[in-house]
Amino acid sequence: MTSSERLASVSRNIQDKAALIWNVANSLYGAFKPHEYGLVILPMVIIKRFHDCLLPTHDAVLEELERKKNFEVKDGFLCAASGYHFYNTSPFTFETLKADPQNIADNFRAYLNGFSDNVQDILTNMQFAAQIDRMVEAGCLYQVIVDFCSDKADMSPDKISAVDMGYVFENLVQRFSESYNEEAGAHFTSRDIIYLMCDLLVSGDRHAFGRDGIVKTVYDMAMGTSQMLTCMEERLTQLDADADVTCFGQEINPFTFGIAKADMLIRGGEPDNMQFGDTLDNDRFEGYRFDYCISNPPFGIDWKREAPSVEAEHRRGAAGRFGPGLPSKSDGQLLFLLNGLSKLEPDGRMAIIQNGSSLFTGDAGSGPSEIRRYLIENDWLETIVQLPTDSFYNTGIATYIWIITKDKEERRAGKVQLVDAGKCFEPRRKSIGNKRVDISEACRDLIVKACGEFVDKDYEGETESGRSVVCKSRVLDGSSFGYSKIVVESPQLGADGKKILKRGKPVADTSKRDTENVPLGEDVDAYLAREVLPYNPDAWIDKSKTKIGYEIPFTRIFYEYKPIEPAAEIARRIEQHERVLMEKLHELFGGVA
Repeated sequence: MTSSERLASVSRNIQDKAALIWNVANSLYGAFKPHEYGLVILPMVIIKRFHDCLLPTHDAVLEELERKKNFEVKDGFLCAASGYHFYNTSPFTFETLKADPQNIADNFRAYLNGFSDNVQDILTNMQFAAQIDRMVEAGCLYQVIVDFCSDKADMSPDKISAVDMGYVFENLVQRFSESYNEEAGAHFTSRDIIYLMCDLLVSGDRHAFGRDGIVKTVYDMAMGTSQMLTCMEERLTQLDADADVTCFGQEINPFTFGIAKADMLIRGGEPDNMQFGDTLDNDRFEGYRFDYCISNPPFGIDWKREAPSVEAEHRRGAAGRFGPGLPSKSDGQLLFLLNGLSKLEPDGRMAIIQNGSSLFTGDAGSGPSEIRRYLIENDWLETIVQLPTDSFYNTGIATYIWIITKDKEERRAGKVQLVDAGKCFEPRRKSIGNKRVDISEACRDLIVKACGEFVDKDYEGETESGRSVVCKSRVLDGSSFGYSKIVVESPQLGADGKKILKRGKPVADTSKRDTENVPLGEDVDAYLAREVLPYNPDAWIDKSKTKIGYEIPFTRIFYEYKPIEPAAEIARRIEQHERVLMEKLHELFGGVA
């Protein structure tokens, strides 16, 4: 079985498991509105996952609690007994809760109170206590507990791995977001995209292996349920079984944050590395530096609420995260890019997803243009890969992976690689939301190869189903994306048709003012002499108004001219089409003219 087939199989199993869990919502019907089901189901899945992980050591924890009952600090002993960084000291299990329906409310609350503080923090952020009260009032709490006692809801580690459990969480979040009419893509990036991002980060990292093997820190500034971090750790461990990978992430959504922190607890990581809050105005990792940043921040989301903090940080210049420039308040995705860039180690690498607006929006001197200028003139922009449309669950638009590195290899110095992988995909048999295509293993390998070889070339390949795919690579000078925006003035003329002068110089006629974009490598005076003066001999450049701009015309670079069909050929086809139509009419009406 290929990895793509395994991926498809795992995806089906994840969807099946998530669907079974979501069916618990049948017990909530009436007491909760459909868009509120996730308020119960997501915390309950976390609780049941914790329960099933702790069940084998449940008695050992109770015994250790009895032995250490006189100790003022017991956490370390109880965690050691549980085998995790969390524990539960309640005598109840889901089966004993189920056995006493009359006291279900008090017993369930007692069970939750038995969890260690780090678990209770998660449930507090999710405001689960209020949902328990609603279930008690509606009389459905007991049935929900019974539903989660079924074999189909078994979430023990030997039945479902940490990675797959993470994707069950993701699937449930997607269902909740859809029922709540939210942007599911704010939380959900499919595994095929994440694996491509991981491979692009690692394959281009000549510092991946140190003297002690792989020792890396990984950061996701908009982590959702932390699956990018989990997959990055998985990829590095595949390269080095003893890899030392430490993950860090921040998330603003309390439900997805709770899932991420729960996932970290279960996998044995440091839960304090998962931080709650808005990355733009409440950076919980100030002063940190990371080897890798991998992220799919929201795009098309305004940052008006965060504006006071963001603008204050911008005014700090190089000392702040947003010194180079500020994008339009209607879309904060470039702010996330700057945040990630500010946290890279001197040899760090970042893979971040952006939509097309980051390539070209903003005139010369504007915030977006200055951000692109900052990246390119510092020679940190390595590669941009265009993904196929319909790759994401909540949008069908074109999206791009930007690879940014603080330490380019010598052959890439001063260069930027653009890779068009828009036609490198495997169609899905069944779409999920707007996601109609997958980047299969064969597609991923072709894209990674194109990025690694770093040449102008069209790469052709074949997917696992035999479908032909293509991936195009172009390598350009970074300076080719820059231009000088010049202001061309024309003289104001008097009634006699002569130029109006002031202090011996012609006065500009603002109604005739024009602008031109001149490639950075070209002399602006030579451009004026060639392109303007033959048509306007008295024109001049006001060099005090010249601004430098940068844009990345991705579509234009990969545009392929297709010659228009000759008129004679078009006429021949029309004539042939008319002849066929007349013959069919004659047949239809029995030869009557």
